[in-house]
Amino acid sequence: MEPDQIRQLTELTAADAAVRIAKGEITSVMLVEACLARIAERDGEVMAWEHLDPAYALEQARAADERRAHDTATGPLHGVPVGIKDIIDTSDYPTENGTPAHAGRQPGDDAALVSALRDAGAIILGKTVTTELAVFHPNKTRHPVNPEHTPGGSSSGSAAAVADNMVPLAVGTQTSGSVIRPASFCGVYGLKPTHGMISRTGVLMQAPPLDTVGVFGRSIEDVGLIADCLTAYDPRDTWMRPRSRTRLREVALQDPPVDPVFAFVKSPSWNEFAEDVMKEAFSELAEALGEQCDEVDLPPVFNAGMTMQKLIQAADITKFYGPILAKAPDAISKGLAERIVEGKNVSAVDYNTALDVRETLYAGLEEVFERYDAIITPASAGPAPKGLESTGNPAFNAMWTFLGVPCVTLPLLEADGMPFGVQLVGPRFDDARLLRTANWLTRHLTAAEDDN
Repeated sequence: MEPDQIRQLTELTAADAAVRIAKGEITSVMLVEACLARIAERDGEVMAWEHLDPAYALEQARAADERRAHDTATGPLHGVPVGIKDIIDTSDYPTENGTPAHAGRQPGDDAALVSALRDAGAIILGKTVTTELAVFHPNKTRHPVNPEHTPGGSSSGSAAAVADNMVPLAVGTQTSGSVIRPASFCGVYGLKPTHGMISRTGVLMQAPPLDTVGVFGRSIEDVGLIADCLTAYDPRDTWMRPRSRTRLREVALQDPPVDPVFAFVKSPSWNEFAEDVMKEAFSELAEALGEQCDEVDLPPVFNAGMTMQKLIQAADITKFYGPILAKAPDAISKGLAERIVEGKNVSAVDYNTALDVRETLYAGLEEVFERYDAIITPASAGPAPKGLESTGNPAFNAMWTFLGVPCVTLPLLEADGMPFGVQLVGPRFDDARLLRTANWLTRHLTAAEDDN
């Protein structure tokens, strides 16, 4: 395959690729071959993939093309490759959870979301790198723009693979900031839906009140497309509730009945963590939106949000990872081992109080959404920091994860060649309208930039 053809195919959005495959303009084999060529060229530097079997990926693609040829295409992602974070069970690839304690682990069944992707016709291209047990200890993935900078965590491989045009879509998870932050750092679209929208059956559990499956893509339409395929009710995940199927992609592409208005919320993290380049960018953003954007200060009680998120995460890390530490202490990093021990200090009273505080804070947040279509706030403290000892600060994500609200990262900002994102936040289970608002904002700002 010629380099220009590889570039053209790997730069397709997932939505465009799906349409072109359905029309017979390209084949799934062509697209997968292009992705594999890009991986062969770039992954020695980026290191986004943990498990990859090119022959098997092409076998899946050939089967998809055969089904299309016989008019038995299976769904909206037919023939489109997807990367899967390596804490999500796959029956045909190992799932090692980013830890030597689980080296060689081969699940017997797919996670519910992987089954849903297969039903939608997707090609499971391979498993993407995660941090150690999806917590904070960095793994091998490097930033696709500058390998001296972190790609974020813990869904680092998924974000970097999409950003570097190795795959059009990928799946990750967020317990603190592990979808929104790496999407911001790497310059892609990332959606962390409402907590309980996507099944976590077959996904490594870290903190059930917080753990949320999220997705990465190259457009708002892309993240809506894949999320639509993943939102079926699964009674095995007790945090899910029966709901009608979403229409995220359809609604996201609609024009709002009126131009949306935004609440610019700096959040309690602004003064301590926001970098100067972020402050300047958001000042310009608010100015560009004019009367459609008001700065809104959340009451001081919201300062507890990030503290409560950390408390729940700490306790549940001890609960779920304590047995791993006990069984294989030499396989766990010193930093994670210390976190597992520290979590023992969280009392049951404090844990349950944190859950109660969440609902109190969310009730206050609903008052904001009565006046505004979405909250606009940083997706990260700034661009990806230099150095590989840390995955960056989740300060601008943790409170929203704690509250269980949907969030989307828009790759609209840049400083010194490094991307960083704008985060939009919406009410629980209003994910479709949030994506519609995000799409409007992206088009609005792009048009304003073109006019200038």
